[in-house]
Amino acid sequence: MHLDHSDPYLPAELGGALVTRTRRPDGTRRALRIGLGGPVGSGKTATVAALCRALRDRRSLAVVTNDIYTREDADFLLREAVLPPERIQAVETGACPHTAIRDDISGNLEAVEDLEDAVGPLDLILVESGGDNLTATFSRGLVDAQIFVIDVAGGDDIPRKGGPGVANSDLLVINKTDLAPHVGSDLDRMSRDARERRGTLPFVMTSLKEPDGIAPVVRWVSGRLAAWAE
Repeated sequence: MHLDHSDPYLPAELGGALVTRTRRPDGTRRALRIGLGGPVGSGKTATVAALCRALRDRRSLAVVTNDIYTREDADFLLREAVLPPERIQAVETGACPHTAIRDDISGNLEAVEDLEDAVGPLDLILVESGGDNLTATFSRGLVDAQIFVIDVAGGDDIPRKGGPGVANSDLLVINKTDLAPHVGSDLDRMSRDARERRGTLPFVMTSLKEPDGIAPVVRWVSGRLAAWAE
Protein backbone atom coordinates (compact mmCIF):
# COMPACT_ATOMS: atom_id res chain seq x y z
CA MET A 1 0.00 0.00 0.00
CA HIS A 2 1.39 3.42 -0.95
CA LEU A 3 0.05 6.26 1.12
CA ASP A 4 -0.38 9.90 0.28
CA HIS A 5 2.51 11.10 2.42
CA SER A 6 1.35 14.69 2.23
CA ASP A 7 -1.53 13.95 4.59
CA PRO A 8 -1.69 11.03 7.05
CA TYR A 9 1.51 11.69 8.99
CA LEU A 10 1.64 15.44 9.31
CA PRO A 11 2.83 16.39 12.83
CA ALA A 12 1.13 18.98 15.01
CA GLU A 13 2.06 20.56 18.30
CA LEU A 14 -0.46 19.81 21.00
CA GLY A 15 -0.01 20.44 24.70
CA GLY A 16 3.73 20.98 24.29
CA ALA A 17 4.33 17.48 22.83
CA LEU A 18 4.74 16.48 19.21
CA VAL A 19 1.91 14.23 18.14
CA THR A 20 0.88 12.75 14.80
CA ARG A 21 -2.27 11.15 13.48
CA THR A 22 -2.54 7.70 14.95
CA ARG A 23 -4.69 6.09 12.26
CA ARG A 24 -3.77 4.70 8.88
CA PRO A 25 -5.89 5.78 5.90
CA ASP A 26 -7.88 2.54 6.19
CA GLY A 27 -8.87 3.49 9.72
CA THR A 28 -6.66 1.00 11.58
CA ARG A 29 -4.33 2.20 14.29
CA ARG A 30 -0.74 2.57 13.13
CA ALA A 31 2.40 1.72 15.05
CA LEU A 32 4.52 4.18 16.98
CA ARG A 33 7.65 4.80 14.92
CA ILE A 34 10.96 5.50 16.66
CA GLY A 35 14.11 6.33 14.69
CA LEU A 36 17.61 5.47 15.84
CA GLY A 37 20.52 7.46 14.43
CA GLY A 38 24.13 8.10 15.27
CA PRO A 39 27.71 7.79 14.00
CA VAL A 40 29.14 4.59 12.53
CA GLY A 41 30.09 2.13 15.27
CA SER A 42 28.20 3.84 18.07
CA GLY A 43 26.02 0.79 18.71
CA LYS A 44 22.75 1.55 16.90
CA THR A 45 22.19 -1.99 15.65
CA ALA A 46 23.14 -3.48 19.01
CA THR A 47 20.65 -1.11 20.65
CA VAL A 48 17.92 -2.18 18.21
CA ALA A 49 18.71 -5.85 18.89
CA ALA A 50 18.60 -5.34 22.66
CA LEU A 51 15.30 -3.46 22.44
CA CYS A 52 13.79 -6.26 20.36
CA ARG A 53 14.86 -8.90 22.88
CA ALA A 54 13.48 -6.88 25.77
CA LEU A 55 10.13 -6.00 24.18
CA ARG A 56 9.23 -8.84 21.80
CA ASP A 57 7.35 -10.92 24.37
CA ARG A 58 5.04 -8.07 25.38
CA ARG A 59 4.78 -5.88 22.28
CA SER A 60 4.20 -6.45 18.59
CA LEU A 61 7.15 -4.83 16.86
CA ALA A 62 9.15 -4.70 13.65
CA VAL A 63 12.37 -3.13 12.38
CA VAL A 64 13.43 -1.21 9.28
CA THR A 65 17.19 -0.94 8.71
CA ASN A 66 19.06 1.38 6.35
CA ASP A 67 22.38 0.64 4.64
CA ILE A 68 23.83 2.37 1.61
CA TYR A 69 24.57 -0.66 -0.59
CA THR A 70 24.04 -3.75 1.59
CA ARG A 71 21.65 -5.44 4.02
CA GLU A 72 24.35 -5.80 6.67
CA ASP A 73 22.38 -4.45 9.64
CA ALA A 74 19.29 -6.45 8.73
CA ASP A 75 21.42 -9.57 8.27
CA PHE A 76 22.92 -9.06 11.75
CA LEU A 77 19.45 -8.86 13.29
CA LEU A 78 18.39 -11.97 11.37
CA ARG A 79 21.46 -13.92 12.54
CA GLU A 80 20.75 -12.89 16.10
CA ALA A 81 17.12 -14.00 15.66
CA VAL A 82 15.85 -10.96 17.56
CA LEU A 83 12.57 -11.10 15.60
CA PRO A 84 11.03 -13.42 13.01
CA PRO A 85 12.43 -12.67 9.53
CA GLU A 86 9.14 -11.27 8.24
CA ARG A 87 9.36 -8.49 10.86
CA ILE A 88 12.71 -7.15 9.62
CA GLN A 89 12.81 -5.03 6.45
CA ALA A 90 15.99 -3.67 4.85
CA VAL A 91 16.24 -0.46 2.82
CA GLU A 92 19.27 0.07 0.57
CA THR A 93 19.52 3.84 0.35
CA GLY A 94 22.10 4.05 -2.45
CA ALA A 95 23.08 7.48 -1.14
CA CYS A 96 23.95 9.40 1.99
CA PRO A 97 21.91 8.09 4.94
CA HIS A 98 20.59 11.61 5.50
CA THR A 99 18.64 11.36 2.28
CA ALA A 100 16.63 8.29 3.24
CA ILE A 101 15.67 9.43 6.73
CA ARG A 102 15.28 13.16 6.23
CA ASP A 103 15.00 14.28 2.61
CA ASP A 104 13.47 11.51 0.46
CA ILE A 105 11.79 9.26 3.03
CA SER A 106 9.63 7.39 0.52
CA GLY A 107 11.68 4.17 0.67
CA ASN A 108 11.44 4.00 4.43
CA LEU A 109 7.76 4.88 4.48
CA GLU A 110 7.06 2.15 1.97
CA ALA A 111 8.95 -0.35 4.14
CA VAL A 112 6.97 0.76 7.20
CA GLU A 113 3.69 0.44 5.35
CA ASP A 114 4.60 -2.97 3.93
CA LEU A 115 5.42 -4.27 7.40
CA GLU A 116 2.11 -3.06 8.80
CA ASP A 117 0.28 -4.67 5.89
CA ALA A 118 2.15 -7.96 6.25
CA VAL A 119 2.44 -8.52 10.00
CA GLY A 120 0.27 -5.81 11.59
CA PRO A 121 -1.24 -4.62 13.71
CA LEU A 122 2.02 -3.45 15.27
CA ASP A 123 2.70 -1.50 18.45
CA LEU A 124 6.17 -0.28 17.49
CA ILE A 125 8.42 0.02 14.45
CA LEU A 126 12.10 0.83 14.99
CA VAL A 127 13.72 2.62 12.03
CA GLU A 128 17.50 2.44 12.16
CA SER A 129 19.51 4.92 10.12
CA GLY A 130 22.64 3.94 8.28
CA GLY A 131 25.86 5.02 9.97
CA ASP A 132 26.00 8.79 9.88
CA ASN A 133 27.51 11.77 11.66
CA LEU A 134 26.43 14.32 14.26
CA THR A 135 24.22 16.18 11.79
CA ALA A 136 21.88 13.22 11.19
CA THR A 137 18.23 13.76 11.99
CA PHE A 138 14.96 12.07 11.02
CA SER A 139 12.06 13.68 9.24
CA ARG A 140 9.05 13.98 11.52
CA GLY A 141 7.07 12.69 8.57
CA LEU A 142 8.86 9.36 9.06
CA VAL A 143 9.20 8.89 12.82
CA ASP A 144 7.35 10.08 15.90
CA ALA A 145 10.42 10.17 18.15
CA GLN A 146 14.18 9.98 17.70
CA ILE A 147 16.94 8.25 19.66
CA PHE A 148 20.51 9.36 18.96
CA VAL A 149 23.31 6.97 19.92
CA ILE A 150 26.91 8.04 20.53
CA ASP A 151 29.68 6.15 22.29
CA VAL A 152 32.48 7.10 24.64
CA ALA A 153 35.15 5.72 22.30
CA GLY A 154 34.28 8.46 19.83
CA GLY A 155 35.62 11.05 22.28
CA ASP A 156 34.27 12.58 25.47
CA ASP A 157 33.96 15.94 23.68
CA ILE A 158 31.08 14.78 21.46
CA PRO A 159 28.30 16.09 23.74
CA ARG A 160 30.05 19.46 23.91
CA LYS A 161 30.39 19.62 20.12
CA GLY A 162 26.65 19.13 19.85
CA GLY A 163 24.82 18.86 16.57
CA PRO A 164 21.11 18.20 15.95
CA GLY A 165 21.19 14.61 17.16
CA VAL A 166 23.03 15.36 20.39
CA ALA A 167 21.10 18.52 21.20
CA ASN A 168 17.58 17.84 19.96
CA SER A 169 16.87 14.11 19.80
CA ASP A 170 14.08 12.90 22.05
CA LEU A 171 16.56 10.61 23.81
CA LEU A 172 20.37 10.71 23.71
CA VAL A 173 22.10 7.40 24.48
CA ILE A 174 25.75 7.63 25.53
CA ASN A 175 26.83 4.06 24.90
CA LYS A 176 29.82 1.83 25.72
CA THR A 177 30.53 3.39 29.10
CA ASP A 178 32.51 0.25 29.95
CA LEU A 179 35.19 1.46 27.53
CA ALA A 180 35.76 4.79 29.30
CA PRO A 181 38.80 3.66 31.35
CA HIS A 182 40.42 2.18 28.25
CA VAL A 183 39.99 5.17 25.95
CA GLY A 184 40.49 7.97 28.49
CA SER A 185 36.94 9.32 28.34
CA ASP A 186 35.61 11.32 31.30
CA LEU A 187 32.03 10.17 31.92
CA ASP A 188 31.31 13.00 34.36
CA ARG A 189 32.34 15.52 31.73
CA MET A 190 30.16 13.84 29.12
CA SER A 191 27.21 13.91 31.50
CA ARG A 192 27.69 17.61 32.31
CA ASP A 193 28.10 18.55 28.65
CA ALA A 194 25.06 16.52 27.62
CA ARG A 195 22.92 18.21 30.25
CA GLU A 196 24.15 21.64 29.19
CA ARG A 197 23.46 20.93 25.52
CA ARG A 198 20.09 19.26 26.02
CA GLY A 199 18.49 21.22 28.81
CA THR A 200 15.47 19.24 30.00
CA LEU A 201 15.64 16.62 27.24
CA PRO A 202 16.57 13.18 28.62
CA PHE A 203 19.79 11.25 28.10
CA VAL A 204 21.07 7.95 29.45
CA MET A 205 24.56 6.52 29.89
CA THR A 206 24.79 2.81 29.41
CA SER A 207 26.80 -0.22 28.38
CA LEU A 208 25.03 -2.95 26.47
CA LYS A 209 27.69 -5.34 27.77
CA GLU A 210 25.96 -5.18 31.15
CA PRO A 211 23.02 -7.55 31.73
CA ASP A 212 20.57 -4.69 32.27
CA GLY A 213 22.34 -2.15 30.07
CA ILE A 214 19.35 -1.64 27.80
CA ALA A 215 16.97 -1.12 30.73
CA PRO A 216 16.95 2.72 30.74
CA VAL A 217 16.26 2.79 27.01
CA VAL A 218 13.47 0.23 27.43
CA ARG A 219 11.89 2.38 30.14
CA TRP A 220 11.94 5.41 27.87
CA VAL A 221 10.49 3.50 24.90
CA SER A 222 7.82 1.98 27.15
CA GLY A 223 6.85 5.47 28.28
CA ARG A 224 6.48 6.60 24.69
CA LEU A 225 4.37 3.54 23.91
CA ALA A 226 2.11 4.26 26.87
CA ALA A 227 1.67 7.87 25.76
CA TRP A 228 0.97 6.73 22.19
CA ALA A 229 -1.72 4.32 23.38
CA GLU A 230 -3.51 7.19 25.09
